Amino acid sequence: MSAHVIADDAEALAVAASLAAGFRADASVRDAERRLPRAELDRLSAAGLLAVTVPAEHGGADVSALTLAEIIRLLAAADASLAQIPQSHFAYVNVIRRQGTDEQRKFFFAELLAGRRFGNAQSEAGTRHVQDIRTRLHPRPEGSYRLEGVKQYSTGALFADWIPVLARAEDDKLHVAYVPRDAKGFTVIDDWDGLGQRTTASGTVRLDGVEVPADRVLPHHLTFEGPQLHGAVAQLLHAAIDAGIAGAALTEAAEFVRTKSRPWFESGVETAAEDPLLIQRFGELALQVRASEALLREAARAVDRAQADLTDDSAAEASLAVAAAKVSAARAAVEVASALFEVSGTRAALKSLNLDRHWRDARTHTLHDPTRWKIQHIGRHVLNGTRPPRHGLL
Repeated sequence: MSAHVIADDAEALAVAASLAAGFRADASVRDAERRLPRAELDRLSAAGLLAVTVPAEHGGADVSALTLAEIIRLLAAADASLAQIPQSHFAYVNVIRRQGTDEQRKFFFAELLAGRRFGNAQSEAGTRHVQDIRTRLHPRPEGSYRLEGVKQYSTGALFADWIPVLARAEDDKLHVAYVPRDAKGFTVIDDWDGLGQRTTASGTVRLDGVEVPADRVLPHHLTFEGPQLHGAVAQLLHAAIDAGIAGAALTEAAEFVRTKSRPWFESGVETAAEDPLLIQRFGELALQVRASEALLREAARAVDRAQADLTDDSAAEASLAVAAAKVSAARAAVEVASALFEVSGTRAALKSLNLDRHWRDARTHTLHDPTRWKIQHIGRHVLNGTRPPRHGLL
């Protein structure tokens, strides 16, 4: 595989905007027919967009968090399922940046620049909680490992070249094993049937005695032993997806009202777009979208500042800023996508129009982690100066 190498932030944003415009055209059909976006992901890879966080010393653009968040927002506004797939890709690029050896970085960054994709095999179902990881790395006599376990919600694994697998070693500490998609004993099952984000292929991964060389395993637990931005960056991209969904729902609602809705007979106006009550409601919805986008940019800048000078305080500020952005974007996505029907009228509920995909995507994506706990950590910091925990979800 070969891929274009993006030079800088400006080019990355231009490429993302161009690709998003193309992806938007068939997004509804892909959702309605559950047509998996293999061709679209190949275009992302070939355009070099999935390698934009490769460090400059390895030949990458090393774009800012502000640029990366905008890339994901643009993609989500076009197709929320498609934008979800590279979220974990970029998160596990960051693991290599922080915990990889020089040789591991050299190898994997070259893979990324060549257009290779990371999936993920992180979450598990049926455990006590989300951080109860039971997949195991068993050491072998010659120094390699044997990987055993079952993963759920493995977004992107079906389309990936490498699948990062979160597992515990004998000492119970978390590691990430980077496993090639065609490894013996590695099975990806396309059994995702979520009501939203239908084409992410977030199904099951089975690991039956998968052999992993020692140089493909990274000590992820070390990430959380000092100030870190792993969780802030990952959550920033989740917030960008929600902000993208909210913006897309508002845009589609406005277009529908301008071109298809009828005015309510009591309004005394000729078109729905002239109805003062609809105008008021659109103003309220636009405020929510603008606020979510503004908080997203503010959070991304906080991440960039912390990356330039990483301390306990700067990492905490970044995490809290991202938490605020995620809460705002999650609310906007669900509420604006629901209000689309309120402002558009009865015809908007036709199944053939598939306008409910925005709400289904928002409702599904915002279940990733509860915003109520983000609000808790914001409140604890305001009242007591308590820094947020270093668990990777904030």
